[in-house]
Amino acid sequence: MANLLQTLETEKLVLNNRLVFPPMATEKSNEGGKLGQGILDYYNEKSMGGYISLIIIEHSFVNEKGRASKGQLSVADDRNNEGLKELASIIHKNGSKAVMQINHAGSATTSEITGNEIVGPSQVMHLRGKEIPRELTKEDIKEIVKNFKDAAKRVKDAGFDAVEIHSAHGYLLNQFYSPITNKRTDEYGGDILNRIRIHLEVIKAVRDVVGEDFPILLRLGACDYMEGGNTIEEAKIVAKEFEKAGIDILDISGGMRGFVIPGVTEQGYFADVTKAIKEVINIPVILTGGITDVNVAEQLLKDGKADLIGVGRAIYKDSTWAKNAIESLK
Repeated sequence: MANLLQTLETEKLVLNNRLVFPPMATEKSNEGGKLGQGILDYYNEKSMGGYISLIIIEHSFVNEKGRASKGQLSVADDRNNEGLKELASIIHKNGSKAVMQINHAGSATTSEITGNEIVGPSQVMHLRGKEIPRELTKEDIKEIVKNFKDAAKRVKDAGFDAVEIHSAHGYLLNQFYSPITNKRTDEYGGDILNRIRIHLEVIKAVRDVVGEDFPILLRLGACDYMEGGNTIEEAKIVAKEFEKAGIDILDISGGMRGFVIPGVTEQGYFADVTKAIKEVINIPVILTGGITDVNVAEQLLKDGKADLIGVGRAIYKDSTWAKNAIESLK
């Protein structure tokens, strides 16, 4: 089994160890989602020394209706093209690989934030929502798929090493995946394969624009941890479908409850899910969730729970965490 210092090589990506900095919103963007010096400085500090093999940039909105917060970064148009190139370059100079996460908030936002009506798969109030969304039409869905495609092209053109599609934490794609928020009766609702139809369309559109050699990650809110929500068995089904569709790395987190599991405090919250998913697919799996101890990270890898370990809050609080962790294992 793997350990934290081991390299990971796929056909499209070579990582110098198994440590990942997962996407976490900084709220540091300027007016209109503009990338400013604050974001450049933040990721420069986190990636310094190249101790983290893979830096995944916080979720960035693919269109204005999908904006999750006022301070969220934009990848919805060309305004950040130069800033994104600079960001990718800084991370590369520090010795890490850089991935950009692209997202649409769906009903997990407000009209005050977006300046638009709130939309979702169905007219169902989000668990943490304030407004009932308008149900997306098939034309709307086509437009959103195109938004993801255009955003992915900007990511590649900016020099990033990969792009990550966000379908976790109760955002739009996760809302389609979850039977709690997806009550549609057309081909985008109902059984599990229909509920991920939009995912497969987004993956195909992104693959078409970035080409065969550019890695695509997908962050999946695998289970909802509430009555009527998605289960591990469904997560295993969709993991296989995403692998078939061309996803290169699967990044596992929580669903409608967000990035935690109620009542679970043990490091590596989603380890049971990642282990189950690893047994049915051949692509690498990232495990995050409350991991703060390098020895726990090492053990999770040795136990075959994941291929890569995401450490978020610990590195957010202490930019030397990765350096200290990696050096302690040498």
